[in-house]
Amino acid sequence: MAYTNALSAYRETRIRTASQGQLIIMLYDEAVRQLDSALELMGLNASEKKEPGRIEHIGKAIGKTQDIVTELMVSLDFEQGGEIAKSLFALYTWFNKELLEAHISQNLSCVAIVRNQINELREAWSEAALKAAEAGRPREGVNIAG
Repeated sequence: MAYTNALSAYRETRIRTASQGQLIIMLYDEAVRQLDSALELMGLNASEKKEPGRIEHIGKAIGKTQDIVTELMVSLDFEQGGEIAKSLFALYTWFNKELLEAHISQNLSCVAIVRNQINELREAWSEAALKAAEAGRPREGVNIAG
């Protein structure tokens, strides 16, 4: 019980102290995790009849991913983001459409395509956040000798 509380407190602190870029990366990370879970469940005995329990877990994982994508959509700033924000909005809309269709049809390849594209976006955001952090750091080390 204490371990669960400590882990929960750590996660909450990590989220509260994260930069905007880090929060977006965390959302992408969770979306990839959820889609990996769905893919794993969909891939198990793919040729056999789907078990209702497995279908429910697949649906929950896809639903959580759709919630994350929707959160990413509403966080877009169209004034500052311009064409990039419009393009991301269109891409996020497409992700949610594909995920809905994948859930209905239990289509493994649709989920895999969305998962790979979300992971590519995650990598791009990670690189951008790293460059932004490096730009904010002084180029030379601190001289402690005075």
